[in-house]
Amino acid sequence: MRFQDRVDAGRQLARALQHHAGAGALVLALPRGGVVVGAEVARALDAPLDVIIARKLGAPGQPELGFGAIAEDGSVVTDPTMVRMLGLSPAEISDLARDELREATRRVARYRHGRPLPRLGDRNIILVDDGIATGGTVRAALRALHRAGARHVVLAVPVGPPDTIAALRRETDEVVCVLQPEDLRAVGAWYDDFPQTTDEEVEACLAQAGWDSASPAQADPVALTIEAEGARLHGDLVLPARARGLVVFAHGSGSSRRSPRNRAVALVLQQAGLGTLLVDLLTEEEEQIDARTRAYRFDIGLLSRRLVGILDWLTSEPDTRDLSLGCFGASTGATAALWAAAARPSLVRAVVSRGGRPDLAAEALSHVYAPTLLLVGGRDAEVLQDNQAALARMPCVRSLSIVQGATHLFEEPGTLEELARRATRWFVDYLPLRPESVPPDAGEATTG
Repeated sequence: MRFQDRVDAGRQLARALQHHAGAGALVLALPRGGVVVGAEVARALDAPLDVIIARKLGAPGQPELGFGAIAEDGSVVTDPTMVRMLGLSPAEISDLARDELREATRRVARYRHGRPLPRLGDRNIILVDDGIATGGTVRAALRALHRAGARHVVLAVPVGPPDTIAALRRETDEVVCVLQPEDLRAVGAWYDDFPQTTDEEVEACLAQAGWDSASPAQADPVALTIEAEGARLHGDLVLPARARGLVVFAHGSGSSRRSPRNRAVALVLQQAGLGTLLVDLLTEEEEQIDARTRAYRFDIGLLSRRLVGILDWLTSEPDTRDLSLGCFGASTGATAALWAAAARPSLVRAVVSRGGRPDLAAEALSHVYAPTLLLVGGRDAEVLQDNQAALARMPCVRSLSIVQGATHLFEEPGTLEELARRATRWFVDYLPLRPESVPPDAGEATTG
């Protein structure tokens, strides 16, 4: 017996899963090929479809020779025997895992727009792939599901070797496997047609399954008062369920946490599973004085020290101390964000600047190691020139991204939405899921 293609495999697998029809199951598929199979299972069971990401860790120079896998939450599963056979050091494993985690976060950003997994605790989870060889990626995904709170998980695949299937039964509540050949050789050998699945096919499967209906509920904002640099500063905190990180907004000249532009960007970040803190760097009295005299808006030292104080405060609070921190700065707020990144390299893990003034952070630029995205409007000529000059002075992973047609405030139709999408992709790519997961490192500059 063989499968015609992944659609045929999904239909046959769905027949073996009919006892789960009507049980409120959630189908989670492993991209890419597993999503085509999972789509057929979800359709037959009338269940929602989503994805969970896990990536195989391949030997240096032999990427098809797997020694483990990494899940989208940054957790690594390795085969000790293979590690010893390959002579891999912990540093080599860490480097390989970091590369694959970046690809995993890219896929989370593309397939789920960076959103966290749906709530799992009260659901019957069916994990689907298009086949199992060594079982490394499936095992990593299963363990990630259990860490995320899943109470009942079914592993469902069209084909897999009996010994691996038996071992995986210890990792989950139920295993459904249509074919278990003793001589598997390769998963594709059990399909008549087994082409590489593309990103576009994955997105089409998710769209056809009504993926957007599985989006998490919007979290309510919480008003905060933070003591920093002798001032009582007001902020609005939004933490989605299982937030993958927290982005602190540093506002620019004459602005505040009520800025409609920054709130619009914050909403897109929240929909991607990121927490946001929109916080004023000036007290209400200082804002009133600044509105009349402009006495504080260019006091970069004061703004930077207060932002650092806010970051330090977040690391001491139970709800935020375990989250990776990023900074989103606008205008002079971006200057403060760059200074804060230089002052707290172990805290600030990613920076995005909107129409920023990096020229005012000249002394700090060579000490910024957090991956930094400089977003500038294509019609904001003077600021664009300043950002181009700053790019060359930074030792970190960095990119200058130009939003064509936009002026300084991104007021033109569609430009703010495009800015928000690019900022979200950056934070999803570079904010580690846990502060210790993947350290930032130096890298080349890009312009786009």
